[in-house]
Amino acid sequence: MQITKNAIATIWYTVSDRASGKILQKIPADAPQEFLFGNDLLLDIFEDQLTNKEKGYHFQFEAKADQAYGPVDPSAIFDLPLDTFANEDGIVEDEVVQVGHIFPMADNEGNRHYGKIIMKMKDRVTMDFNHPMAGKDLMFEGEIVDVRMADPNEIPAQ
Repeated sequence: MQITKNAIATIWYTVSDRASGKILQKIPADAPQEFLFGNDLLLDIFEDQLTNKEKGYHFQFEAKADQAYGPVDPSAIFDLPLDTFANEDGIVEDEVVQVGHIFPMADNEGNRHYGKIIMKMKDRVTMDFNHPMAGKDLMFEGEIVDVRMADPNEIPAQ
């Protein structure tokens, strides 16, 4: 069976930074994951490269930054007051608020975003809300382990 709209493909893969070769994400062959195709849930290039492919297909392709997670958006990097991270007692715990820590936050419309602390200062932190793979050309390599049609309850309402 080929991957088409509303097909669920079981896949293992590795995503690497094209420039450095560093592995950024890995779904191991012994624990592949299922992905629903044709519902705008995946990167377009990922779907394009795997649509019409079958079980056993080994893939390797490059996704330029603009085909993947886009360029780094400087407006998604900004400072927040340190007291934003205060607990219910109004205390900012140093061990919680550290460079590299990622926090879920909501915008004014209630949308959830994940920000990473990239700098900590006396009274504020600099947060980066870009996707961790933004600005990177990526290499995908993996294999399609299985393909099946999704059950109706597995397909999101349009």
